[in-house]
Amino acid sequence: MIRVFVSGCYDILHAGHVQFFREARALGDHLTVCFASNDVLWLHKQRRSSLPDEHKRALLAGLEMVDDVVMGTGHDEGIDFKEPFLRLRPDILAVTEDDKYGPLKRSLCAEVGARYVVMPKTPPQFPPISTTQIVRFIRAPEVAPLRVDFGGGWLDVPRLARPGTFIVNCAISPVVSLRDWPYERNAGLGGSGAWALLNGRDGIGSELDLGVGWQDPAVVAETGLCVWRSGPRPVLELKTNGEFLRGRMALLWTGTPHDTPGIVSGARDYDAIAHAGATGREAAWRNDLAGIAEAVRQSYAVQRAEGMAPLPGDPAANLPVPGALAWKYCGGGFGGYAVYLFAEPAQRDAACTRPNFRPIEPYVASR
Repeated sequence: MIRVFVSGCYDILHAGHVQFFREARALGDHLTVCFASNDVLWLHKQRRSSLPDEHKRALLAGLEMVDDVVMGTGHDEGIDFKEPFLRLRPDILAVTEDDKYGPLKRSLCAEVGARYVVMPKTPPQFPPISTTQIVRFIRAPEVAPLRVDFGGGWLDVPRLARPGTFIVNCAISPVVSLRDWPYERNAGLGGSGAWALLNGRDGIGSELDLGVGWQDPAVVAETGLCVWRSGPRPVLELKTNGEFLRGRMALLWTGTPHDTPGIVSGARDYDAIAHAGATGREAAWRNDLAGIAEAVRQSYAVQRAEGMAPLPGDPAANLPVPGALAWKYCGGGFGGYAVYLFAEPAQRDAACTRPNFRPIEPYVASR
């Protein structure tokens, strides 16, 4: 009889584990699976186990390709299974190609004359997923806000960051979910960051991988009216509930989507962008609607200089919006939504009777 031994955390079993067990079992006649105990998980992963140890043992033992289940309790990282391995003296220790503890495990195999077998990567039967990804998905919120930006946009892109400058933005409702998305897509409201959050993914890493900035996932996860320091990663300076904005914000759908990654390298006035961010920062500290409106006007001036079409309310558009204090394209602009600020709720509500306008409110999640 050829006895095969495998070990791992196996904290949340998924199809990838089952495929690995099946392929390891095919190397011999008997498969022993060793799982890390709750104490070992806490020591090396700094997390609690998803199940009590005995429940996990029963779950693994119920798999048809598993012949025996043991528990690793050793405190040596990478070889917490040393005691049962030396006791059982298997013929093969099977590992995956990405195993990080090869030298330690080879040495352990030499003590009992076992073969150290690296399992080749085979095409997964299901899209690969890790325990960390599963935990993130379980912890993911059911709903998430989108966001509007008031000043400092683009200074969250790491290669465009400027020390001492700021990005000012606000999470908004209505919120979105995986099943209900009451907004247009590709619209400048941080939808990709919200989608990543709802799916339990690292939204900031996803955005940076696209070559754009981190402000979208940062504010939809944080919620509230936020001031961020420009830099390679988000650093929050101020968060408030933005209550002074309630009843005074609206969105206008311009009728066309936009593409932030496609315009990130365009020419623009970053000194003026930084100035708008500073204006918005001071206004956020004071809960000052007029100051936020000024930051928005400064941001819009930069957008118009880039060549974006005039928005309703701009005299150049010849489409007045009574009561509007300021307006700008959201996100990268050249389409998508535009955010409007109004002096009074009644003026906002009147504007939202017009086609393509809709009311929004500041959003702060309860923790």
